[in-house]
Amino acid sequence: MMQADPRGKGDQPVTASTPVSDPPGEAKRPAPASPSTARALNDRLALRLLQEHGPLTAARLKELTGLSRPSVADLVERLGAAGLIEVVGASEQRRRGPNARIYGIVADRAHLAGLDVRTHSVSVLVTDLLGATLAESSAPVDPAASTGAAVARAVGLLADTAARAGVPELRAVGVGAPGLVTPGTGELRDSSGLPPWHRALVPVLRERFAGTVLVENETNLAAVAEQRAGAARDRDTFVLLWLGHGVGAAVVLDGALRRGASGGTGEIGFLPVPGTRVLPGRDSCEGGYHSLASSAAIEELAAAHGLVAAPAPHEPPAAALVRRAVRDTESPATAVRTRADAFLDALADQVVLGAASVVAILDPGCVLLGGETGRAGGAVLAARVARRLARLTPLATEVRPTALGGGAVLRGALLMALDHAQQELFGG
Repeated sequence: MMQADPRGKGDQPVTASTPVSDPPGEAKRPAPASPSTARALNDRLALRLLQEHGPLTAARLKELTGLSRPSVADLVERLGAAGLIEVVGASEQRRRGPNARIYGIVADRAHLAGLDVRTHSVSVLVTDLLGATLAESSAPVDPAASTGAAVARAVGLLADTAARAGVPELRAVGVGAPGLVTPGTGELRDSSGLPPWHRALVPVLRERFAGTVLVENETNLAAVAEQRAGAARDRDTFVLLWLGHGVGAAVVLDGALRRGASGGTGEIGFLPVPGTRVLPGRDSCEGGYHSLASSAAIEELAAAHGLVAAPAPHEPPAAALVRRAVRDTESPATAVRTRADAFLDALADQVVLGAASVVAILDPGCVLLGGETGRAGGAVLAARVARRLARLTPLATEVRPTALGGGAVLRGALLMALDHAQQELFGG
């Protein structure tokens, strides 16, 4: 399953040594690694540097790894013979003799795909081993369609997109979907409100495609993407609060994504909160935080404030309403501005209850507002939630909007597939 960025706070550089048992009271001393182990570690280090920095000369690899010139020459030869790296150019630096060769990872050594599976649609992204986009597509899925027809629609979209990219085989496919994912098995468990074709999709993907199919909760994948390339790049501990059709949260602590014993970390929709008429139960989150921050709850809140918005293509009504309210806060008309402010203040009052709960328990220092509603509210909603949160807790906490927009889940699914493929090829 998806792991957080290996360069997290608690990680230490890999060394060519293994621990041994020492007498009590004495410091443990590393035993020297075997030559084959040292070579594997050096190769892995070089591949990681080529991932992070892009193509490099042998001289630059020597500087970054600290290895001797002969050792670098040996690893370049090994990785080239294995088909993992190739010469991609020559240095333009002026020097006597031929210019130095530049080595890069063989991008087409493996091909990957990410899927973002929503209630009424599927999006697909196919890339090479370096993450360069080769083809992408999306398609609606008729909610009235049978399970078989919906699964065939999603599987066909992946196959067609891979064919359009000229990819004969996918080494890994990452799938992001709402609902609970069982740790270890990757099974997408039944959750209230989700269509049955979601659970049926993954087994069919595993039958149809030879590569590894990995599954993760959509909010978790969005958090990983935000940590790698979005609003949480400077944080190793944070919570992403997902405000979409339903609500959820992803928890990243000390650089690692936390899933919980049953994969249910972040099922904040079931959180009992004030302001609801009933309590949630094991089969329904109605009456929990879901009843205050889901799309249906936001549409109801907007109606109570007399706020309407024209339907927007590819955007849920609740997100369109929030986006309209944010825009209306800049209106020259006092009545329009007042109505928008009142609605956004009421929405922030409801959203902050979930944020305050996770802050009180986890002290993450940063809460991201994501999902369609969180993205629509942007910095305006985040600022309102931050002010209320500061009154509810003594724990200093930033509130930020997410940065990657609607592609965060797809980006996270692709990163999951990429991590898996690179670990298989490069070692981990």
